[in-house]
Amino acid sequence: MPADHNLSLIATTAFGLEKVVARELQHLGYGQQQIENGRVRFAGDAAAICRANLWLRSADRVLVEVGEFPCTDFGELFDRTTALPWEQWFSAEALFPVRGRSVRSTLASVPDCQKLVKKAIATRLQKIYDQDWCPETGAEYGVEIAMVNDQALLTIDTSGAGLHKRGYRTLVGAAPLRETLAAALVQLSYWNRERPFADPCCGSGTIPIEAALIGRNIAPGLNRSFAAESWSQIPATLWDEARTEARDLIMPPLPIRMIATDIDARALGLARPHAEAAGVADDIHFQARPLSELSSSRPYGCLITNPPYGERLGDHDMLLALYQDMQRVFAELDSWSIYVLTADSQFERAIERKADRRRKLYNARIACTYYQFYGPKPPRRQTPDSSSPAAGDESEPES
Repeated sequence: MPADHNLSLIATTAFGLEKVVARELQHLGYGQQQIENGRVRFAGDAAAICRANLWLRSADRVLVEVGEFPCTDFGELFDRTTALPWEQWFSAEALFPVRGRSVRSTLASVPDCQKLVKKAIATRLQKIYDQDWCPETGAEYGVEIAMVNDQALLTIDTSGAGLHKRGYRTLVGAAPLRETLAAALVQLSYWNRERPFADPCCGSGTIPIEAALIGRNIAPGLNRSFAAESWSQIPATLWDEARTEARDLIMPPLPIRMIATDIDARALGLARPHAEAAGVADDIHFQARPLSELSSSRPYGCLITNPPYGERLGDHDMLLALYQDMQRVFAELDSWSIYVLTADSQFERAIERKADRRRKLYNARIACTYYQFYGPKPPRRQTPDSSSPAAGDESEPES
């Protein structure tokens, strides 16, 4: 496959974040898109694989589409899979594990679909390379067969480990928020590097760290590797160029240090080394402090938080006390915009305040709502540098 060959690519994402990922791709220069449930299709060359993996903050993976077709019969699945040009990607020695899923489809047995696709690919490669078997001793190309509404989609995973694995979180605390979701919460807010930021329930620091990465314009995948780096079809020079571009676009430290507090000193013990590993330790002030003590003399800030709720807190009286503190603190920060992700459907009633906007999101498999309470707009100022291919702008976040 030539490096400049146009490819059909897919950025997968959690439900509810499709427009966030589409906007990220737009900033990267990939505007030819199709938004679907849980994914954004886009067109790009081999360099797009490198840049999308390095820069996408809220996507789960970047996939190459090999083929898609309607299918309700195992024989048809085998024949049409065999007919696809797998040799454009796989060498004679390629390792190609197959994973699968099936949703509302006649071919409901995922193991059977996986086995059949594996056999079909092997049959194709054996014929193309004139060999009796596939040794699978070479580079790994993870294949997925996705059956959705009797439509078969065959893809190759370019990312390897999920894109939420940035490389900075080596210590795991209780109920960690996934990095991709944390980045989306920030991108769905009005925060930018010129505005104050606070997270009074920061836990192990994922939201402020992701915000600092955005504010510094640090590519989230800069310090990790990807499956496609071992593929001969993508020259190493493309990865080098993408990383050089990313390093050149890193912005100076934030002009206003972020506030990240929590009552759990053990969680903060994880947050500080994570911020160090992410390269943003000097941008965040971590402190063990209850939410009730949060205050700021700076106007027009953004508070973004994922507070304990339900099973995470485990005590009804403590939850009520937390909400009472929120009600008072939020009222005192009257020029700030407030953003809260919680699974508590009674949150607005509990703090006696109606959100300006709500968005349904998932924290792992927990259905949550992202409550957005908008403060007044700050005075107009000069727009900060937006030379980055992935930098945000001053426009309203995606609805």
